[in-house]
This record gives sequence, C-alpha cells and structure tokens, in this order.
Amino acid sequence: MSAHTVEEAPPGGVGPTELRARFARALSELYGREVPAYRTLVEVCEEINAEVLAERGADAERLGSIGRVTAERHGAIRVGTPDELAQVARVFGACGMEPVGFYDLREATPPVPVISTAFRPVDRAELAENPFRVFTSLLVVDDRRFFDAETEAELREFLGARTLFPDELLDLADAMASEHELHLDDAERFLELATAAFALSPEPVDRAWYERLEAISSVAADIGGVASTHINHLTPRVLDIDELYRRMSERGIEMIDRIQGPARRPDGAPDVLLRQTSFRALAEPRAFREADGSVVEGHLRVRFGEVEARGVALTPKGRALYDGQGTEAFPLTDEELHAADLAYYREQDGRLSPIVYEDFLPRSAAGIFASNLTSEGSADATQRAAVRDASWLQDVMGVRLHDPYDLYASERNG
Repeated sequence: MSAHTVEEAPPGGVGPTELRARFARALSELYGREVPAYRTLVEVCEEINAEVLAERGADAERLGSIGRVTAERHGAIRVGTPDELAQVARVFGACGMEPVGFYDLREATPPVPVISTAFRPVDRAELAENPFRVFTSLLVVDDRRFFDAETEAELREFLGARTLFPDELLDLADAMASEHELHLDDAERFLELATAAFALSPEPVDRAWYERLEAISSVAADIGGVASTHINHLTPRVLDIDELYRRMSERGIEMIDRIQGPARRPDGAPDVLLRQTSFRALAEPRAFREADGSVVEGHLRVRFGEVEARGVALTPKGRALYDGQGTEAFPLTDEELHAADLAYYREQDGRLSPIVYEDFLPRSAAGIFASNLTSEGSADATQRAAVRDASWLQDVMGVRLHDPYDLYASERNG
C-alpha cells in the first residue's frame, strides 16, 4: 500500500473512490428504509462518537478521523454460486474494492456452510477516504457434511436459474474497470442498478423449499431458498461499543447476548482487532408460496443490525497470542505492543501511529450469525468436506485475493 493521494476523475466523470462513497450511502439509505432499527443504531453511534471526540480530543481519532469513522460501514451479502461471486467481484471492483482474506465458516462453532472474503479498498489513502467493506459469503453446495447429493443437485438447479445482477450493471462495472471513470449518467445508472440488486425482493418464497434448507442451516436457506440476494446487515463504527450496547438496550432494542471479539481492554490500553455486536434479527414480513400455489403473508428473521469498534491490527505473532490466550496477555501500551512485534504501527516523526485492523474475525462472524439464527441446523461431521482454500477462491473470482498480513506489513514499511 502506498500513501499517494486519491486520484480524482476528470471533470464530468466519476471515479471509483466517489462511486464507492455514493454506493455506501445509497445502501445505507436503502437499509434504513427496510430496517428502521438500523437508523436508531446509526443515531446512537453518532451520539457516542461525538461524546468520545469531545472527551478525548485528538486521541479519539488515533484510529481514523471522525469523518472516516462517521462514514464507515461494512455490509454483508451472501451468494450461491462461483459465477455469482465472480460477478460480485466485478461490481465491487468498479468501486475500488478488492477481495481480502479467506474465511472458512464451516470450521466455526456452530459450523456455517459458507466460505467468505471481504471486498474493501486496500490503499491507505482510499481507506481514509471511504473504507466501505462488504463481507461476502459463498454457499458450499457440495459439502456432504451439510448437503446430500439430492439437495446439492436441487440447489444447483435453483441457483442456476436465477439472475442476481443484470447485464447492464456488469457492463458498467467492466467499463469502470477499463476506463477508471464513468460518465455522470452512467454512474447514476450503476448506483441505481447496484442498489436495487441488494434490496429485499417482494417475490414469494417457496415455503417447503425454504424450510427444507433451514433445517440444514438458516444461512443456507437465506442464500439458496430465495431468488435474489440482499444486504444481510449493514454495520456502522462506534468509538465505545460497550456504551453503545447499553444505550441500545435502554431504548428497548433487543441486543444479542454479548459483544463478540476481544474482551474490553483496561482504560488507556490500545484496543486491538475488532469487537462486534448486533441487535437481534427482526421478524420481517415476507410473502410465501404454499404447496397448493397460494401466496400468504409470513415472516422471516434473517437480517440484523450490527455495530463494530476497530482497534490496531495484530501481526501473525500477535494473532497467535490472541488466539491462544486472549487480550489479557497483551501489553498495555503502544510502545510495548510495537517492541514485542505484536501489532502493526507506522513510525512517523519519532511517534507510533497505529494501523487500523480493516478485516474480520471468523469466530466473531460465526458468533453473530449464530446469535441471530432461527435454526441451529444440522451437520454430519462424518461426511466428506468439500475442499476450499484461498487459491480456489482467487481462481473463481479471477482477481487477486490479497493476504491481509501482506497489506499491513506493506503499510508499516511504506
């Protein structure tokens, strides 16, 4: 990563940076309309961030300016086929978002039949401008621990018959990739189509098919039981997640049972990695098609409101210590973390500047998924697992899959 300035598109054109910022805002507005409690979550985040800034001054911005933190969002989507994932890579690529990291949630507790990556900017200047991220999961339909041969075949047929992204959107994405800008009218059309692609569909859900998948995994049903994709959650960033948890509960919004990720650090100690929590998935009205062909109103609980607090990125040595012992074993100052090579810092004018952790924790992601599931599902550990790794994922997407440690090391040394 370099520290160069963000490139501006020529007059009359829209570049990837601006497109990303506008896309994040458009999705936030969409999700706020679809899930009103998300608006409350954003309001409380902004209240707390303003208070922390007033109390701590410049120290509150040590992990990003208040402008960055206020605009910051991460979304989550789920797709069903390698082709759909390759198309997602084209859409997000138009917004300057590249895949970073490989996450196998099949190995989490409880296991979820997906592998994932996160699309985000990778350059320091781009992250400072707008660090929009989308955690993107792909269903592994041939993993026999979850799906027998008959269910796999039906999933492939169902998923193969749907179209998530119109050709016009993909053509515009490819035009941005080749020209590095879109004319204003084309950018508006891109945003219209891309936002619509992630809206909740009114199309009736086949109840029998959905419930059959839900018995295996609620996540599998959310991916393979409907004819579209949608934003599963959208996540603002807060500077004091413990206070956020308390205030949301005070407002009568039901939160999951705990904050996922590292335990709260002692006052004054640097936060590390990522802490996340959410309000519980809400019962949203959905139309269902019954076996006799009739359409009735029902509800599904699949979408929730997540919030995050980010700390300094850990080195492989630091991550091993965290995974083995938790944060209780960590030093209490930046200087000690840096000296022990436990966390990433840039040295500027004799001072240490922490490098923000921009990625995700599979255990936390699975924990939040599990806290919002309507069904624990089932998996047979004696059956064959489907082999998936970072190399396989990169080949599917047709673009480079970044290793997050390489990016942090490059930023530290750049």
